[in-house]
Amino acid sequence: MRTSSSAYCPPLWLRSPHLQSLISTSPLRRARGALLLRRSGAISKPYIVDGGDGVRLEGVHSRLPGVEPRGLALLLHGWEGSVESSYMRTTAAHLLGAGFEVFRLNFRDHGDTHHLNQALFHSNRIDEVVNAAADVAKRFLAGSSRPMVVAGYSLGGNFALRVALRARAAGLPLARVAAVCPVLDPAVTMTRLEQGIPVYLRYFEQSWRASLRRKRDRFPQYYDFDDRVLKLEMRELTRWMVERHTDFDTLDDYFNGYAIAGDRLAGLDVPADLLTADDDPVIPVEEFHALRLPDTALIEIARWGGHCGFLETARFDGYAERWVARRLSAAFDS
Repeated sequence: MRTSSSAYCPPLWLRSPHLQSLISTSPLRRARGALLLRRSGAISKPYIVDGGDGVRLEGVHSRLPGVEPRGLALLLHGWEGSVESSYMRTTAAHLLGAGFEVFRLNFRDHGDTHHLNQALFHSNRIDEVVNAAADVAKRFLAGSSRPMVVAGYSLGGNFALRVALRARAAGLPLARVAAVCPVLDPAVTMTRLEQGIPVYLRYFEQSWRASLRRKRDRFPQYYDFDDRVLKLEMRELTRWMVERHTDFDTLDDYFNGYAIAGDRLAGLDVPADLLTADDDPVIPVEEFHALRLPDTALIEIARWGGHCGFLETARFDGYAERWVARRLSAAFDS
């Protein structure tokens, strides 16, 4: 495993980790992402892809008209994000400019997809994401030698790295993976959320409660939980979900199921790039120093950036999205 200091250096007024983290998900930032993707001139089309065992996932494929793409990039969003999140659109625009066609995948119950599957989303549903990635590759790379790459942010970064771990066994032609502030140890992240400033925990609680209400409304015959359940705080609401809607016996078992901390990524055989920040308020940088990764992996650590922020200008242009496109473009050289 190699580590390097990042060249990212924001202006003084953007060096607060909380400002970085909060602006990155703001309406202004989303508008900026939509503008960049629109300016790219890409043609975008929604698809339903096969997650295996009857699971249906939705995504959006984008490519530049009249241009033969050099590769295919799969993008994965964070928890309670979607294919329309600012960083997903902005990253797609940069990847299109770098020669990729791009498929942005919604996880189950994210975006407007609650109706597609009866069972609830949870973070151990890695098999359906691997199957969806294979379906995307089959659709857009059939008979081609072009490389496929994957990238994700936060929980999407965690999923991207787990997809890469399983790529060879799944017959997935993955050439490279990039992850921005990936969740490494969910138990640690939960504690950080509980002990940090309340705004992050409240954001995820409110978003998840709204998602669960939508699921209940879509499948009232299967979900009869009342608003008292939805008023539970994050840890207890997660425990409720684990005990009733997963195969895990305990909350700790569930967290361990999708943890990638320590030596869990030691067997990664896909070149990997990870970007994080010293001041990430959600995922402590010490977790990255403790990772055991192969020599084909590089961790870039920035002094500033917050959680998936890395904003550079008053127009909210981001270093992370350019970084993803640059690092994944190395697949063209392999």
